[in-house]
Amino acid sequence: MKPTLQLKLSPHLTLTPQLQQSIRLLQLSTLELNQEIERIVQENPLLEMDEVADQSGTEYRDIPFEGQLKSLPSNLSEPQEESVEEMSATGADTEVKTNLTNEPDWSGSDEYFRSMRDYNDEHDFLQRSSKSLSLREHLNFQLSLSQITERDKKITGLLIDSLNDDGYLAQDLDELVSLLPPELEIDIDDLNIALERLQHLDPSGVGACNLKECLVMQLQALPKDTPYRDQALLIVNDHLESLASRDFNGIKKLLHCDDNGLRIVQSLITHLNPRPGAEFSYAVAHYIIPDVIVTKTSSTWVTNLNPEAMPRLRINHFYASILKRSHTDPTQQLFSQLDEAKWLIKNVRQRFDTILKVSRAIVERQRQFFEHGAVAMRPLVLREIADTLDLHESTVSRITTQKFMRTPRGTFELKYFFGSHVATDTGGACSATAIRAMIKQLVNAENTTKPLSDQHISEILGQQGVVIARRTVAKYREFMQIPSVNLRKSF
Repeated sequence: MKPTLQLKLSPHLTLTPQLQQSIRLLQLSTLELNQEIERIVQENPLLEMDEVADQSGTEYRDIPFEGQLKSLPSNLSEPQEESVEEMSATGADTEVKTNLTNEPDWSGSDEYFRSMRDYNDEHDFLQRSSKSLSLREHLNFQLSLSQITERDKKITGLLIDSLNDDGYLAQDLDELVSLLPPELEIDIDDLNIALERLQHLDPSGVGACNLKECLVMQLQALPKDTPYRDQALLIVNDHLESLASRDFNGIKKLLHCDDNGLRIVQSLITHLNPRPGAEFSYAVAHYIIPDVIVTKTSSTWVTNLNPEAMPRLRINHFYASILKRSHTDPTQQLFSQLDEAKWLIKNVRQRFDTILKVSRAIVERQRQFFEHGAVAMRPLVLREIADTLDLHESTVSRITTQKFMRTPRGTFELKYFFGSHVATDTGGACSATAIRAMIKQLVNAENTTKPLSDQHISEILGQQGVVIARRTVAKYREFMQIPSVNLRKSF
């Protein structure tokens, strides 16, 4: 077969590196964006962060890096008015002379450094002392004060190391014995004695194997003259499932008590700590930095970008001035890095501009939510915002994911303002968010002795013009983590 050459033209879509970076920045959260920018700044010497905080309260369009872009000429080959030699001969030399003439007096520096060292030592001690102890450290400290042999302390410490974060000993003692080396000569009796010693330590209930044993240990630690203590022990030992299912009539017949006695028993049990070790766990708080802030001025809702969430970028003028007067081969890489820096600044600006436009469109359509709350939320889909702003629906989806809005009613993800609709008997539509808020209001205002069933809630909403099925009510109730009717029943 004879080889031939053919020329064929076909249109196709190509994503440029600039467009790929713009799409990637759109879908990043504020934290991820800052991490990405820090990485790029470390790799690109033409890009730097402006560490000077903006105290004037200017809007995003007045961020320093925009002016930096405009100040750079498009033709970098144009000669600069002032050469590097002139700069070094004037400003730099003057700065050096100023620094030499204003050299500080270091007399008495030893005393100063000693005082600073003492302050730092005290500060470190306060930081160490303010740090909360872990459950293991708390138990080992109590164990070190006990008058027992070192062997018993090590065996008890072995059980302490086997506790989980809630303070439970989930591992069976027989299994633990089989895992120990034979040369330690530790049998099951030693572990049982150590477990009993562990269960007498603070907090009460630590070292239990299950929830029932944990609650029993805490009840037994109460004074014996505590009212209804024995009845509470009976319920926890044999009828804990009946209490969980709110079978109050059966429990009153079992205890031969009235409603007041049952309330005391229930209060004793519910005030116990089912997770005695949880109070020693150290949880790191994760804070959300809102991208936009909504405030009300007179009768108008104003949406602005949060200046704390916007990175302040600018071009490094030192390297840019070098590129203006040099065209050697080593600077070709700097030219490409300058273009990348410009792309990044432009894409970051475009990202925040798009967030602002989408946020303003959301506030305009959800004005009733900001005035009256979640019950006034109107149905809204991504397509409506995309058509209004002449954007693609996927762009709106990216820009509303992991982007947050701070409002007088709280901080919400932009996705929160979108939701499906449910038809009303008047031919209109009601947002699913508004229906969930209405269900929550009904549950909060219900009589706890006769809580509302899902069917009853559906009928009440139907009377208000919202046609919704019972299974939909159950779905929304479970979404809001509201217990079922029998678990909400009280007496």
